[in-house]
Amino acid sequence: MQAGSRLHRKLQRRMGAGYQAEVPLKYRVRMEDFDCIVEGRADGIFTEDDLVTIDEIKGVYRDVSLLEEPMEVHKAQAMCYAYIYGVQQELTRIQVRMTYCNLETEELRYFSCPYELQELEKWFGQLMREYEKWASFQAGWRDTLRTSIRSLEFPFPYREGQRELAYGVYRTIARKKRLFIQAPTGVGKTMSAVFPAVKAMGEGLGDKLFYLTAKTITRTVAEDAFTILRRKGLRLKSVTLTAKEKLCICQETDCNPDHCPYAKGHYDRVNEAVYQLLTQGPDDLNRETLLSWAHQYQVCPFEMSLDVSTWTDGVICDYNYVFDPNVRLKRFFSEGVKGEYLFLIDEAHNLVERGREMFSAALCKEDFLELKRKVKGRYRKVERGLERCNRYLLELKRECVTYQLHEDIGAFSLMVMSLMGELEAILEEGLEPELQKEVQEFWFGLRDFLNIYDRLDENYVVYSELSGDGRFRLKLFCVETAKNLRECLDKGNSGIFFSATLLPMPYYKHLLGEEEDYAVYARSTFSRKQRLILIGRDVSSRYTRRSRSEYERIAGYLRALAEERRGNYLLFFPSYKMLLEVYEIFIELYGEEAAECLLQSPGMNEEKREEFLKEFRREDEEGKKSRLGFCVMGGIFSEGIDLKGDALIGAAVIGTGLPLVCNEREILKTFYEKRGMDGFAYAYRYPGMNKVLQAAGRVIRTPEDRGIVLLLDDRFLNSEYKRLFPLEWEGSQVCTLTDAGKTMERFWQGED
Repeated sequence: MQAGSRLHRKLQRRMGAGYQAEVPLKYRVRMEDFDCIVEGRADGIFTEDDLVTIDEIKGVYRDVSLLEEPMEVHKAQAMCYAYIYGVQQELTRIQVRMTYCNLETEELRYFSCPYELQELEKWFGQLMREYEKWASFQAGWRDTLRTSIRSLEFPFPYREGQRELAYGVYRTIARKKRLFIQAPTGVGKTMSAVFPAVKAMGEGLGDKLFYLTAKTITRTVAEDAFTILRRKGLRLKSVTLTAKEKLCICQETDCNPDHCPYAKGHYDRVNEAVYQLLTQGPDDLNRETLLSWAHQYQVCPFEMSLDVSTWTDGVICDYNYVFDPNVRLKRFFSEGVKGEYLFLIDEAHNLVERGREMFSAALCKEDFLELKRKVKGRYRKVERGLERCNRYLLELKRECVTYQLHEDIGAFSLMVMSLMGELEAILEEGLEPELQKEVQEFWFGLRDFLNIYDRLDENYVVYSELSGDGRFRLKLFCVETAKNLRECLDKGNSGIFFSATLLPMPYYKHLLGEEEDYAVYARSTFSRKQRLILIGRDVSSRYTRRSRSEYERIAGYLRALAEERRGNYLLFFPSYKMLLEVYEIFIELYGEEAAECLLQSPGMNEEKREEFLKEFRREDEEGKKSRLGFCVMGGIFSEGIDLKGDALIGAAVIGTGLPLVCNEREILKTFYEKRGMDGFAYAYRYPGMNKVLQAAGRVIRTPEDRGIVLLLDDRFLNSEYKRLFPLEWEGSQVCTLTDAGKTMERFWQGED
């Protein structure tokens, strides 16, 4: 887009004094119940041979000599401008010119077409008649939505502090600010965010609500919140966006009309499918509904879901649909587009690492060599381009021992840009299917890299590294994400970040927002008597202390946990290796009769994950042995798992959750130390403690629950860790293996 904008300006300057550039146009169309305003900006207007011409410029990477005619959607845009200008200037005849320009070579291709104004009037009138039913639906639905919101009340009795929390969200939206909410389990943070946001929409403070999540399970929580409000009378249409791979009807995602029956003729049918879904379908447009309607109308369910999102009041989706520069919904967040959007960002602690991932990019030397091998002798220009990039990376590799920082890679970016042009040429010609797909994916990787390269500033570090598998890569690493995230959030009115683990708050505000953003700490509604926080001071997960004797002590704690009260417990380890070693010692020392043990395994799919959790929800005969779930901290069972009541009565967290020492963590540490900040805390301690808090948060989900959180590492007694404890952990107790059992016994007997 930036390249296209630069090109527009360059071409417009070349056209001379008689060329009017960037001409704003607006036209009011009277419809049955309202007026519709059509507006836009013509790239250029000039007169040639007494004929006024509307010029529409499109920058492309493809070879413009291969274009046989303009794209219909581009031409239609110019025709709208031509009609509006022709009517307003009382012309009888006007010309449309499409100017296509290659962004690299600046080669031009023109397509001109003169029109009688009567011809354009007929075409434009038909276009607006087709659009009128959509505008009528939109206007009518907006009235329905706002009427339902006016009488909407909070669906439950307010919990302690919940009314103030909801008020804080509403006030933040009204002031068009951002708010960070640290809200422990039980506060009801989802409804405390959704309800005031919906009420704000009823007051005209926002037109569309984006509920952003990091995991599928939290999307279900959002859907449930809207469902509860609908039972109270809310009429709000929401769509849940699901990844293309999960919605695709084909075994392999291939959006080619020759392979997918739904892709063939999709655009001929999709408008009617979307309109009928909006007017005849349910207000909750979830995965099952989208698949059903897509099947009925034989259209792509994923593309239909994106089209539906344009017309709904709420969009429930993953972070990347809003923030990721390569995936974000261009209809809402492209350059120059802004809306009355409200952003609710659930489990916001996840956005730190996800943000770094979305705004970073990397290329591997070996991928250039592999593609060069496949095109060798067939496409000389592509082969030479791949070789130039490979040689550049080879020079960096020779200088690199583990990792190396780089100040300037401008020369490499030009090589990549040139290679992209050559790859486009052979893609236009067409390759055999397998190579076509491979070249296309490689091209996308180059494009993503250059897009991130354009963002490079003081928030980035450029480094190369030789990984353990022998692959050499060059990475553009986004360390500070706040600026890039704000670019997206500023396209809307307000953003609410909320999580049960946003501690320390300054850390998250620094990486996700700004210092002046509002912040709220919601106190837990649960009694401290419901939870025992127990810290083992005679045990550690430090690498220097990992030994059989240490693992035996950990196993002893787990035995005490399982013995003092029969029930279900989750045990969180810093790695699979340590998990297996402690498990084997536990079985060796106490035998299989000590407890029923379930082990998380690497790469568990959704089905296996559900089977694992099903065991914890299964009711057993009274007196049966305890069930221990051996899990990895930061894994699929340490976040977003809701095991209430007797389904989970305790958790053991082994270690402080520190990320493994690696090049990227060390780069983070150095980056912050150079700025006079606590580099170790930013790179290791804060991310680690977040995993600890998330794991511990699996215990105590309702006012009726009671449970134990066992912290097995003496580092939890250090002040730098205790400062990160949430308020509800006040009154935590210290123990050793010798007295841990007695302390647990007193808790279960209600003495503590």
